Amino acid sequence: MLKHWARAVLVVGTVFAAAGGCQKAPDLTQAGGVGAPTHDRRPLIGVTSAYIPDGDYAKVYSSYTQAVKEAGGTPVILPVPEDDDLVGEYVRVLDGLLLTGGDDVPPEAYGEKPLALTKTLSPKRHRFEKALVEAWLPTHKPILGICRGLQQINVVCGGTLVQDIPTQVGTTVIHRDREGRGDAAHRVEIEPGTTLRSLLSSASAQVNSNHHQAVKDVGKNLRVSARSPDGVIEALEFTGGGFGLLVQWHPERITDAEHRKAIFGAFVRACEAGVFVH
Repeated sequence: MLKHWARAVLVVGTVFAAAGGCQKAPDLTQAGGVGAPTHDRRPLIGVTSAYIPDGDYAKVYSSYTQAVKEAGGTPVILPVPEDDDLVGEYVRVLDGLLLTGGDDVPPEAYGEKPLALTKTLSPKRHRFEKALVEAWLPTHKPILGICRGLQQINVVCGGTLVQDIPTQVGTTVIHRDREGRGDAAHRVEIEPGTTLRSLLSSASAQVNSNHHQAVKDVGKNLRVSARSPDGVIEALEFTGGGFGLLVQWHPERITDAEHRKAIFGAFVRACEAGVFVH
């Protein structure tokens, strides 16, 4: 947790001199064998943070940064600045982008009014991440979206969301436990011919689950790669060029270590492949 986002800006500043770009997509079929990077430096992975207005600080769960480090990347926590001046510099310097979970994407962003159960994230964070994703996607650098991160990217790409699964879809599958501890779990069916299917080498997977919203209409240049038994979209991936994987569950804290390493390992290798491509 960072008590003052300015401290995180200083951390980012220390790595600007080691800038590189991800312009080359690696072979993503090699899911195993996560080890130390073979290049002179580990790829820099931007990890978005939650902005807490009550106290004016940023927060990131250590499971995100630990999973990036475990896979061979250098996590760089991105604070939520007062304006978007840093967006261009982040896009230039970072080799990969991880959009983390959090509160709900504002329904106004996809043309709807909020339902009673919708709890939107801070406008400050939404504005910053929207600008960051919009600037990031044209570069085709690797991007990994987790839970709300999936939803944010889908909305930026023109998609819409189910605002509350229990009331709009049903309760045949429990996607979030009532206490909000993130203890829910269920299976997902993985589409054939997808990056996710290749990485996990399986037609299905048991995943943790802690969300009440989901993708409704899929955004441009995205395709569905997994669904839960009730039909809820559980994963998306980009259809053209580069590494772009979005999952509704939390692989950074899943109990299956091989599952976590497969997803984060492929993500970091994609970033590593572009570090010295100019």
